[in-house]
Amino acid sequence: MLYRLGADGLVLFHMLFIVFVLFGGLLVLKWRGAMWWHLPAMSWGMAVEFLHLTCPLTEWENRLRQASGLAGYEGGFIEHYIWPIIYPAGLTPGIQLVLGSVVVLVNGLVYLRVLRQWQARRQQRIA
Repeated sequence: MLYRLGADGLVLFHMLFIVFVLFGGLLVLKWRGAMWWHLPAMSWGMAVEFLHLTCPLTEWENRLRQASGLAGYEGGFIEHYIWPIIYPAGLTPGIQLVLGSVVVLVNGLVYLRVLRQWQARRQQRIA
């Protein structure tokens, strides 16, 4: 039972991590310190998508499921609703490149705005 709860918790954490990779730059607009968490997370997310790497969270989750005696992802809210969002059917390397590009585009725009705000504040202090 504990292994299954751990696996379900890991899937939920995985989903939150993906959301943070995609939209964490928006937190930087409000809290600049979030940048030190978001930049490495975003870099890892882009590497996974562009280099077609397997995320270690997936391996850990599968090990926890096997330890709990489960062979698959049937049953429960996490498996039916969260899992297909993280790993949609038909995920191809081409789709992964598109997803990685979306991460770059969204966060590139956010960080461009952050840099412009920093430059504007710096110029105000100089003037």
